[in-house]
Amino acid sequence: MRKATLIPGDGIGPEIAKAAVKVVEASGAQIEWEIMDAGISAAKKGKPVLPDEVLASIKENGVCLKGPTETPVISGHRSVNVALRQELGLFANLRPAKSIDGIKTRYEGIDLVVVRENTEDLYAGIEHKIGNVAAESIKLITAEASTRIAKFAFEFARKENRKKVTAVHKANIMKLSDGLFLECARKVAKDYPDITYEELIVDNMCMQLVKNPEKYDVLLCPNLYGDIISDLCAGLVGGLGVVPGANIGDGVAVFEAVHGSAPDIAGKNIANPTAMILSAAMMLRYIGEVEKADRIEKALYDVFRNGENLTPDLGGNATTGKFCNSIIKRLRN
Repeated sequence: MRKATLIPGDGIGPEIAKAAVKVVEASGAQIEWEIMDAGISAAKKGKPVLPDEVLASIKENGVCLKGPTETPVISGHRSVNVALRQELGLFANLRPAKSIDGIKTRYEGIDLVVVRENTEDLYAGIEHKIGNVAAESIKLITAEASTRIAKFAFEFARKENRKKVTAVHKANIMKLSDGLFLECARKVAKDYPDITYEELIVDNMCMQLVKNPEKYDVLLCPNLYGDIISDLCAGLVGGLGVVPGANIGDGVAVFEAVHGSAPDIAGKNIANPTAMILSAAMMLRYIGEVEKADRIEKALYDVFRNGENLTPDLGGNATTGKFCNSIIKRLRN
């Protein structure tokens, strides 16, 4: 029995978390869930949005499955996701984007992964006001973090038998910061002669992804570009509701549905749990339960292929529970 932290999250989080737990149980994986509150759900109980006991639980268990947590725009509390990444040293963000039979999109044959540096760059939120008339954000890029994420990307590519790593940058303008990121990536690439290495300016990368996404494999990105491009890639395969995510550090990892908390449909039992279920499968694969993860993904893809009991956002009219039960039925057959 393996212990794992479960953060249901806010809005639709508890509904999709429940579905994911049921699917994991049906796969035969032996997981003991330690349920923790974070985000608005924690604040409503008079706790910080990221309580110390949540961090302690994840450190102790080594893995966590997390639902969406709400983050206010401009004012309000800090992002739980950013805090988790920084507090736990989750330096690598993995965002696969894979075409799924049964989900209609403008593209076919997409199978790429965004590897995003998770701890620095503009996204880290190092900023301050200059009087009442200006604000300054600091783009911090270090050789240590850049080298670490580049090694992670190439090791991931080799392990998963992927053939190409594309480094994304804006070094034509930010010659020092993005230039340093590229210098580190180039040095690391020399140690992986079996993997093709290339570089693309971020704006060109976005255009190429829209034109020919099937040409790309592993995208190596600094934090902010990775955040934006990973959502673009999700849009190519059906949206945030059908892509998983992982944040990985040394000996600890958080797997999460990367979409929002959708408070407008919370409690209506119509939320699509696909992203949470696929994130749970990623977690199982991470802890060595590869066969269980493969079975979950196959059952899920079979449901899509047959258009069976899909939720409203997927063009159906089924409830979250019915969609979940269709996956479980295939797992038990």
